[in-house]
Amino acid sequence: QVQLVESGGGLVQAGGSLRLSCAASGSIFSINAMGWYRQAPGKQRELVARITNSGNTYYADSMKGRFTISRDGAKNTMYLQMNSLKPEDTAVYYCNAQTAWTNYWGQGTQVTVSS
Repeated sequence: QVQLVESGGGLVQAGGSLRLSCAASGSIFSINAMGWYRQAPGKQRELVARITNSGNTYYADSMKGRFTISRDGAKNTMYLQMNSLKPEDTAVYYCNAQTAWTNYWGQGTQVTVSS
């Protein structure tokens, strides 16, 4: 089992920045990759960014150049640095951990960007 706890969400004005954190615990050795997803009201959950154990990263097109995903192995924590935030970035952001047999999810953290 893997437990994920997100933090760092909040209310920010357009153009501002936030850093989300995801602390992982439990069977961390089983994680192959981690990622951030988001879900806005009335919309499907979408991938924001992903990072593998080898450090390879992937970003959704609309996040490229604005968001940065990273991991701190010593702290078992993943981060999402979000800059130049837009109102359309408003959503619940979820942490995801992928293993060979399943995916684990955090409880989500709300990000609200005001115009």
